[in-house]
Amino acid sequence: MAGIKSLVKDTAIYGVSSIIGRFLNWCLVPLYTAVFVPEEYGVVTNIYAYVAFVLVFLTYGMETGFFRFARRNEHDLSSIYTTTLTSIGFSSILFVALLWMFIEPVSAAMKYSSTPSYVLMMGVTVAIDAFTAIPFAYLRFKQRPIRFAFLKLVNIGLNIGLNLFFILLCPWLWKVAPDAISWFYDPTYGVGYIFVANIMSSAIIMLLLLPEIIAERFAFDGKLLRTMLTFSFPLLIAGLAGIMNQNIDKIIYPYLFEDQTIANYQLGIYGANYKIAMVMIMFIQAFRFAYEPLMFSKKNEDKAKKNKEYADAMKYFVIFGLLIFLGVMFYLDVFKYIISPKYYEGLVVVPILLAAELCYGIVFNLSLWYKNIDKTYWAVVFTMIGFVVMISIIITCVPVYGYIACAWAALACNAVMMVCSYFIGNKVNPIKYEVRRIFSYVVVAAVLFAISHFATTQYFWLNIAINTILIALYIVIVVKREKIKVRLKR
Repeated sequence: MAGIKSLVKDTAIYGVSSIIGRFLNWCLVPLYTAVFVPEEYGVVTNIYAYVAFVLVFLTYGMETGFFRFARRNEHDLSSIYTTTLTSIGFSSILFVALLWMFIEPVSAAMKYSSTPSYVLMMGVTVAIDAFTAIPFAYLRFKQRPIRFAFLKLVNIGLNIGLNLFFILLCPWLWKVAPDAISWFYDPTYGVGYIFVANIMSSAIIMLLLLPEIIAERFAFDGKLLRTMLTFSFPLLIAGLAGIMNQNIDKIIYPYLFEDQTIANYQLGIYGANYKIAMVMIMFIQAFRFAYEPLMFSKKNEDKAKKNKEYADAMKYFVIFGLLIFLGVMFYLDVFKYIISPKYYEGLVVVPILLAAELCYGIVFNLSLWYKNIDKTYWAVVFTMIGFVVMISIIITCVPVYGYIACAWAALACNAVMMVCSYFIGNKVNPIKYEVRRIFSYVVVAAVLFAISHFATTQYFWLNIAINTILIALYIVIVVKREKIKVRLKR
C-alpha cells in the first residue's frame, strides 16, 4: 500500500509540473499573437515542429533505455548513467557541429536562408534539451520528484520571463532609452527573440543540472552502449513515426506553396488556433500521468478484474473528453481571446482538432492491449498506417483547401489508428469495452453540439446561457446513466 501511495504522489508531482509547464507556455500564445502577424507566427510554428522531431532523433530512445537497464541491476549504475550521458552528449555536440558547418544549405532547404540564426539557435537548444533529458531521467530514477519539478518549472519561468523581456520590455526601452539596450537589442529581429529566450533558458537549466551530470563516477562501457542502442533503436523508430504524425503538417506546409508569405500566413493562423485545442492535450497528458503507472502496477491482478478496470477507464476517459470538447466549443467565444482577432479566421479548425486529439487519447487507452503482452511493435504498425493516411491528405488537399485540410488529416490519422487498434486488439487480446454506451455518449455530445450551433444568436450572454444549459444537460445525462451519486452538503 505504501508503494502505491508513493507512486500516486510521485505521479502527481511529475504530472502537475508538466501540465503547469504546458499551461504556462500556453499563456505565451496571447503575447505572440498580439505582437506578431500570422506570417511571423507561422515561422515559429514551423520551426517548433522541426524541434519536436529533432529532439526525438537526438535522444534516440536512450532515456527509456537508461530506465530499462538501471532497473534491472545487470550493470553498475555509474556505467549505465555515464555511458548514456556520454553517448547523448557526443551525438548532440556532433549534431551542433554539423549544423554549424552546413547552416547555409540547411537553412536554405528549410526556407530560412535570410534568417539562418533562427535555425542554428533552435538546433543548439534542442541539442541541450536532448542532453539534459538524461539528468532529468536520473532524477526520476533516484525518486527525486521535487527537484525534477522545481527545475522544470524554473525552465518555464525563465522562458516566460525572457520572452516578456525581449518582446515587451525591450521595445518599450528602445523607444524611451535606446542607448541603454542598443548593444544587444535589434528591434528588427522580431520572432528571433523567441528563440533567444529558448536557448538562454535551456543553457541555464543545463548549468543547474551540473550536480546531477557529475553525480556518478565516470565509467564508460562501449559494449553496454551497443546493447543499449540495440534496445533503443526500435523506440527511436516508433518515436519518430509518432512525432511525425503530430508535426508533419507543420513541417511540410511551406513546401506546398510557391508564395512563402502565403504559406507562413496560413501556417500562423493554423498554429495559433491549434493552441486552443491544447486544452484537450493537457487533459490527455494529465490522464496519462495518472493512469499508466497505476494500470501497470496491477500486473499481477486477476485478468477479468483488470479488463473491467481498463474498460471503465476508457468509458470515463471518453465521457470527460467529450465534456472538454463541449466545454471548449460552447465557450469558444471566451477561449478565442487567448489569440488575437487577426487569427480568428482559423477558429473553424478548433472542433476538428479537438476531435482529433480525443481520438488520439482513445488510441493511448487502447495501447494497453499490446503493452500488456509485450508486443509494442504494433505501435509502429498503427503509427505508420496513420502517417500514410495523414501525409496523403496533406499533400493532395492542402494546396486546394489550405490549413483546414491539415486539421482533417489529423482527425483521419488518429481515427484510423483508433479503429485499427480496436479491431486488432479485439482479436489478439480482447477487452470488453462498453462500445455501445461510449458511442451513445458521442451521439449525445454531437446532438448537443448541433443544437448549440443552430441556436447561436448575435447576443453573447444569451449564447453563454444556452450553452450552459446544454452542457448541464450532458452532465445530467451522464450522472443518471452511470448512476453516479452526487452528495450535496447542507
